[in-house]
Amino acid sequence: MTAKAKASTQLDAAVAARTDVARRFVDARLGARALPGYPGEVPASMAEAYAVQELAIGLYPDAIVGWKVGRIPLQLQAQLGDERLAGPTFRRFLRMPAGGETVALGAIPGGFAAVEAEFVYRIGTDAPAEKTQWTAAEALDVVAALHIGVEFAGSPLKTINDLGSAVVASDFGNNAALIVGPEIEGWRARADETLPCETWIDGRQVGVGTAASVPGGPAPALAFLLGHCAARGRPLKAGMYVTTGAATGIHEISAGQSARISFGEHGEIFCMAEDARPTAG
Repeated sequence: MTAKAKASTQLDAAVAARTDVARRFVDARLGARALPGYPGEVPASMAEAYAVQELAIGLYPDAIVGWKVGRIPLQLQAQLGDERLAGPTFRRFLRMPAGGETVALGAIPGGFAAVEAEFVYRIGTDAPAEKTQWTAAEALDVVAALHIGVEFAGSPLKTINDLGSAVVASDFGNNAALIVGPEIEGWRARADETLPCETWIDGRQVGVGTAASVPGGPAPALAFLLGHCAARGRPLKAGMYVTTGAATGIHEISAGQSARISFGEHGEIFCMAEDARPTAG
């Protein structure tokens, strides 16, 4: 076998292996079944992780309506070559509740589930497809509004966060749903430190923060995502929603537990975890 043929065979094998991982994650999510461990070889880089994520997006029977941005732990940033990671939000898991409504969140039994207080940008104009480098100030130019929100972090893999950020990215960024609450009026004139949030689970306070709790604030997270998505051939579109980071931390939740996420004068979001049900493909 020539060197060229050998390289082609190795590439085909790598693509097949990543496709199998993506399919196993998608099947587990649709079937509401936990995975006992990572379903293949753990990605060694963010590039490998996003290759799996892209394959999974292609297999998942829904349209992307937004993205989540998460923080890569400081101790892994040099190794992985980035500070943040991204994952898609699908249409069927976008929730926009009426005031006071409790949102049901499907937690896969035996998998991972958590709630995160989020400041959420609504994109107002299509981002240019060719622009892959953004400043925070430039990023705000494409924003129509800032909302309060909750990311429901979820995966069929219970140990997803323990296995590192590349594993997190490979499974949709450990993203399961997005709850979008009211718009924050006058947000452009407000300092990040003046936008508070608290997370309560079953009546117990588990986290406190502000928009400034996200390192650098929400705007740099959006700037990262704009460049990241453009580089993947998925530039952000008007109407998409972008979560910017867990402002009070990542708080695990189990079926039967309730959560209240308060943003002070800007409103509250209520949710209840329940056992996830299989989803039609």
